[in-house]
Amino acid sequence: MDAIITELENLKIGKVKKNEPLVNHTTIKIGGPADLFIEPSSVENLKQVMSLVKKYSLNWRAIGRGSNLLVSDKGIEGAVIKLGSGIDELKINGTEITVGGGHSLVSLATLISKKGMSGLEFASGIPGSVGGAVYMNAGAHGSDISKILTRAHILFEDGTMEWLSNEEMKFSYRTSVLQKIRPGIVVEASFQLVEGDKEAIVSQMIKNKDYRKETQPWNFPCAGSIFRNPLPNYAGKLIEVAGLKGFSIGGAKISEMHGNFIVNAGDATAGDVLALIQHVKDVIYSLYEVKMETEVEIVGRK
Repeated sequence: MDAIITELENLKIGKVKKNEPLVNHTTIKIGGPADLFIEPSSVENLKQVMSLVKKYSLNWRAIGRGSNLLVSDKGIEGAVIKLGSGIDELKINGTEITVGGGHSLVSLATLISKKGMSGLEFASGIPGSVGGAVYMNAGAHGSDISKILTRAHILFEDGTMEWLSNEEMKFSYRTSVLQKIRPGIVVEASFQLVEGDKEAIVSQMIKNKDYRKETQPWNFPCAGSIFRNPLPNYAGKLIEVAGLKGFSIGGAKISEMHGNFIVNAGDATAGDVLALIQHVKDVIYSLYEVKMETEVEIVGRK
């Protein structure tokens, strides 16, 4: 590990830390250390990082703002690559925008709405990065990334970069080709928006944001929705009807505002959250014979 750290530092690629606690980089404020934590300061530096990761045969994963992520208490083996400042450029060409994977999705939606462009209203309260949103086809309020993305610029593990079309991204519910079929990092994404009435767009953005504040527990650290909706049912409703809202294990608690959110109510561990997830799965299956699947991505050492 020291050898790759030395090379990274000599190349001045950005921030490089050893055994960095990921509790500092997840929205639920849980997570053991990353063996190696890297925050490249540019796309070119990101490419150099991937080249060295391949050279040293390290396991790796990319993160953005750490939402929709539950990291093991034992941390993550290998390299964690965080996309942020330096990989967040925004280019506007008429109603098509191209934006870096490290850009905040909420900030992007707010900025674009003020320019009178419609299509990102659904993202007004999603606390992730553009790259993460594309990776998992994030959505809300009846829309999602697949509805507006035209293409995504992906950096693959072998160092190659390729623009994938919407069709090639193979989007489905909270899923894309990047999760299992072709693992890669979203460096940029292009979205096709439409011109609209600025006041109406901003009004809808505010309405969506207020709805999330009123119905979801953003006053506690959380990772967003824990379970996928087992359509035609809804995860939160099943959990609520089962009487599980407010149920806790250790420092992890099912939100009293929304059944599909587990919050860190105080010094929760990943073990607490995982035990609570399993409890929900067991109860829902015993009551309704519905198998609950997680939407939150669970990563790290077991």
